Amino acid sequence: MRNNKDNKLQAFIFFFWGREISGKKLTEDESALSKLLEESALKDLDTHHFNHTKRQILLNIKHQNDTATSGRYFTSAKMAKFLPAAILVLLLSLSGVSVYKKYFQPDVYFAESSGLKVVLKDGSIVNLLKGAELTVEKSFPEDTRLVSLKGDAIFSVAKSKIHPFVVEAENFNTKVLGTVFKISQSGNKKSVDLYEGKVAVSYEGTALSYLKPNQVWTNFGISRTAAIYSKKTDKKSGKQIAVIESLSFNEVPFGEIINVIKEHYKINIIYPNEIASKKISAELKGSVDDNIDILAFAVGLEVEKHNTNTYTLKK
Repeated sequence: MRNNKDNKLQAFIFFFWGREISGKKLTEDESALSKLLEESALKDLDTHHFNHTKRQILLNIKHQNDTATSGRYFTSAKMAKFLPAAILVLLLSLSGVSVYKKYFQPDVYFAESSGLKVVLKDGSIVNLLKGAELTVEKSFPEDTRLVSLKGDAIFSVAKSKIHPFVVEAENFNTKVLGTVFKISQSGNKKSVDLYEGKVAVSYEGTALSYLKPNQVWTNFGISRTAAIYSKKTDKKSGKQIAVIESLSFNEVPFGEIINVIKEHYKINIIYPNEIASKKISAELKGSVDDNIDILAFAVGLEVEKHNTNTYTLKK
């Protein structure tokens, strides 16, 4: 049985052939590639083997046509139209796999035991962290410079005002025109850490998020959740702290939202257990007190603040 790679190559070859016999001219690049494929198929064949195989293919085509058309006249002119296909079919059984790998199979870079630096054709640099995998199509770079990433990596993207660079990560995408950023993926938790430039992050179920330098996008490991926080230096301690800029939840269980709020604001929130599984949507951009008021209102509760760190939500 022909494997999936061979099937893709066969479809690609017969696309060329179908264009040619329909009267539509191939583009210059397509003609050059078609010729290259044919030459690759022929170079390993002696004349006798080639002619014999070609005759067998054409006879099979004629036989199938006779069976399907119940006696229609199959002219040599019609049969000749199958000649390019017959020649190219040889490629699939001889050098098709090697040609596919050279011209069509995506390049895959895997940082197995340590980090790996990858320099792309457009000059962009990707530093894969241990265990990360980067997939780059042979067509890169196109109008949109598209790559796929599993694991963690730091990107330094060559600047281009007209050719966006898109990283397809696991369940979310990051789009840039030229910048330096880090993508981290640990289980369900995803994040984009921006060092310079601008990026747009799209994640299923949430609005498009735009980052500025020293900002981080994350989903906290929760579906349909997005947050942006800034990395700033605390004036008193001199330590780096995370300041939440926005929190977005789209039909997320109330209990999971409360856990995020408690963790990142370092506070305690008491609420009725029976509403933990209730799904709500909320956009939070205000102070801690404002955000808790919004969440309480969404589930029909009142807020009682005991001290700076403890809140009770009650009916």
